[in-house]
Amino acid sequence: QVPLMESGGGSVESGGSLTLSCSSSEYMYYMGWFRQTPGQEREWVATIITVDREPRYADFVKGRFVISRDNENDYTALLQMNNLEPDDTAMYYCAAGTTWFGGGFSSEDKYDAWGQGTQVTVSS
Repeated sequence: QVPLMESGGGSVESGGSLTLSCSSSEYMYYMGWFRQTPGQEREWVATIITVDREPRYADFVKGRFVISRDNENDYTALLQMNNLEPDDTAMYYCAAGTTWFGGGFSSEDKYDAWGQGTQVTVSS
């Protein structure tokens, strides 16, 4: 399993912004994030396709989060989180895929590389 390096996260007040970064040591067909709160299943947040940089978002983050690739480094993905809400509080995990499936990006089983997770806490 290819390790992913995550950075970013932290604590902000409601309405604030944070940026998460995720880097791989090799080419990934797509990179994205999942999040998880205690006692809950991990849920998909967003994914970006490497070849065309097309983003995909879960409905609950559309219009607030922006996923992109670093213009200087195609092995790094960024998740800009704006207008954060207390319900966004979770551990965020970067994930990436080394195999092209063509779809199903919201499913964990399409990802074979994972980051260690970074905590995001939003206070009201």
